[in-house]
Amino acid sequence: MEILWWHWVVLGVALVIAELAIPAFFVIWFGFGAIVTGIVLAAFPSMSLAGQVLLWTLASLVFVWLWFKVFKTGVLETRVGKSTGQLVGEVGMIVERTQPFRMGRIKFQKPILGSDTWECRSDQELNVGGRAKVLAVEGHIVHVARP
Repeated sequence: MEILWWHWVVLGVALVIAELAIPAFFVIWFGFGAIVTGIVLAAFPSMSLAGQVLLWTLASLVFVWLWFKVFKTGVLETRVGKSTGQLVGEVGMIVERTQPFRMGRIKFQKPILGSDTWECRSDQELNVGGRAKVLAVEGHIVHVARP
């Protein structure tokens, strides 16, 4: 049986449609590879079956590589240090006394990044019930001072 260009296109469309039932977002690239193989085979109809399969494999791998390296960059980046913009400038109330070189705790009126109470440190002594303003975020600890 001879495989014609439209066989590859139909296979590609079927794989792209199958992606709707398979939530992996991976089968679609093999579908696009099959569509590219069908287009190339339409231009060069004398290509052997081995060449067609090789072209399909290479085109699929190129699409997968493009997805992970070009279009989906930064998805696995860490979020450490990116919370600074949301916390800096917030004012809260000291709920556990802070001293230089001794950690305390600060409570905010509304939860920020999932918590309303944070560990804090300060270069000055801050007593319970006093207000403090966030100056910086260092991991899961905030650096505070009197407002």
